[in-house]
Amino acid sequence: MLVSGNLLLGACFLVFIPATQSPVPRNQLQVFHVVTRNSLLKYWAVIPAAGVGRRMQSAIPKQYLKLQGRTVLEQAVHRLAAVPRIEAMVIAVATEDPYWPKQRFDVLPRVMRAPGGNERCHSVLNALSVLKEYGAAAEDWVLVHDAARPCVRRQDIEDLIEKVSANTHGGLLAIPVQDTMKLMDERQCVAQTVDRNQLWHALTPQMFRLQELQTAILAALNDDYLVTDEASAMEHAGYHPLLVEGRGDNIKITRPEDLALAEFYLQNQGNEMQTLDDGG
Repeated sequence: MLVSGNLLLGACFLVFIPATQSPVPRNQLQVFHVVTRNSLLKYWAVIPAAGVGRRMQSAIPKQYLKLQGRTVLEQAVHRLAAVPRIEAMVIAVATEDPYWPKQRFDVLPRVMRAPGGNERCHSVLNALSVLKEYGAAAEDWVLVHDAARPCVRRQDIEDLIEKVSANTHGGLLAIPVQDTMKLMDERQCVAQTVDRNQLWHALTPQMFRLQELQTAILAALNDDYLVTDEASAMEHAGYHPLLVEGRGDNIKITRPEDLALAEFYLQNQGNEMQTLDDGG
């Protein structure tokens, strides 16, 4: 007869026990490794990069500003490409983007292009369509990452993949709120102080099944529901994404002063890696 073992990382182990009344010596048990569908799933990345970043007050979109010898977008791509489990990535950019041809990625041909949309959600939908055309399966995982988050750590991405892969609702990197939070009224005065104990800042990447994410975004658009990130679309569809705590240096470049802060964080991360390489 066959007795199934534990499910571990999508792999099922079956033990064959001969039909006998006597105890079977351990060395006579036959163990078979059966590959299940979960173990064949792949991981993909999507970067919506069609925004213009008006709050940055820059002559060029913020994702193309220079940061330690690369553009902000190139830095973000470099971080995702450092994760071996990510098969490839799709970047959604405006159709007439004059800066895109100047981008240099060390990871080609793992980078594909999709047409950007009017809003972030439209860009993500276009990128998901490109992934499907490329051969991504409906149940594959997709990590959506902001083009303006160039400081995300590889370890954070790998932690996200590890923890969310075991969660049917998907998940996202996030950090607990530390500041005192105020709710304002229509006069921009304090209406009340909000309990921060259950509040988190949503970061990226945000990781969901390809088909489920596509369906959720389309449903939200059909309901005229404001989608501010992928998790909000999934929440609207009834999912409860897992919050995976990340590092606070995974900032989003939004205002002019953020570029200098990102420079500091990247330099600091580089120093940390050098210390580890030196055995410190």
